[in-house]
Amino acid sequence: MNPSAAASDKEKNVRRFSSVKTLVAAAENAGERVDRFLAAQLPEMSRTRIQALLERGRITINGAAAKRSHRMEEGDSVAVEIPAPEASAARPEAIPLEILYADADLAVINKPAGLIVHPGAGAKSGTIVNALLHEFGACGELSSIGGELRPGIVHRLDRETSGALLVARNDLAHRALAEQFSSHRIEKTYLALVHGNLKQDSGRIELPVARDLHRRIRMTTKRREGRAARTDWRVRLRIPGFTLAEADLHTGRTHQIRVHFSALGHPVVGDTLYGAPRVPKVGEKIAPALERNFLHAARVKFQHPTTGKEIEVRAPLPNELAEYLRELAFISGVPRAAVDAALKPYL
Repeated sequence: MNPSAAASDKEKNVRRFSSVKTLVAAAENAGERVDRFLAAQLPEMSRTRIQALLERGRITINGAAAKRSHRMEEGDSVAVEIPAPEASAARPEAIPLEILYADADLAVINKPAGLIVHPGAGAKSGTIVNALLHEFGACGELSSIGGELRPGIVHRLDRETSGALLVARNDLAHRALAEQFSSHRIEKTYLALVHGNLKQDSGRIELPVARDLHRRIRMTTKRREGRAARTDWRVRLRIPGFTLAEADLHTGRTHQIRVHFSALGHPVVGDTLYGAPRVPKVGEKIAPALERNFLHAARVKFQHPTTGKEIEVRAPLPNELAEYLRELAFISGVPRAAVDAALKPYL
């Protein structure tokens, strides 16, 4: 290799890191695994980020590359190369956002249906992230833990699902909120209109969720390798051929509510991926098609990452869903007053 080229590569490599932090293990740290030690000493960094640096050899112990299995000894000197902030691959776009709650640590937005949360394969722009960068990103007011394509993103909603989306505005808040999600301490309530008549007034679905091996864009409850998932639901309104249900997510698996109700034989209205008819009917009458899924994240409740205060945010039901439900009720002869009473807590 050309010596000047090698030197240039080395300089580029060094410039990738803005600083090096050195930590020394105390007696009480003896026996701790290195990633746990660092997570406690560097609360601004996620465990995932620390493990990635370990794998890349960017963390040394007493001058040698650290292994994840290393157990700390008193006096160990740990050097951590901290990556310099990278320019986001996503670009700010002036996409309107309905902000339901915001402070210095986080925001909750009312995501509209039809928008993808973050850029990915086939979607470089027009996402919630692009809108967030326009709203908050100019001053670096979004967490970086999710990487350059997911600044601020702590969790996701499906493209055709609307409602409350929680956003972290700094890394400390992101890490605290992510821990609440992983320990199932964040309450998430959805409103779903499903096909058919749910026989009970309430119930619990505990079926594992895994990737469908035959259709990779779908999830399934039929594989033993699936991850545990729980959805609790309550009926809010019955219309001939349809049930409006409120659902609490106790886990956050991909497409969880959609695949769970589909597994019961009651797919979400509009969700043709999981078996909903393209042309719904009320008895013998053809009902209007819904150009999205009737699934809305109506409420999120969590502990504020800085103050510890309990925060509850509600996202109003979109007009197109409320009007669709009223139209179904009109076709089937259900009094509008019954619909309005059922929808009142969500408007």
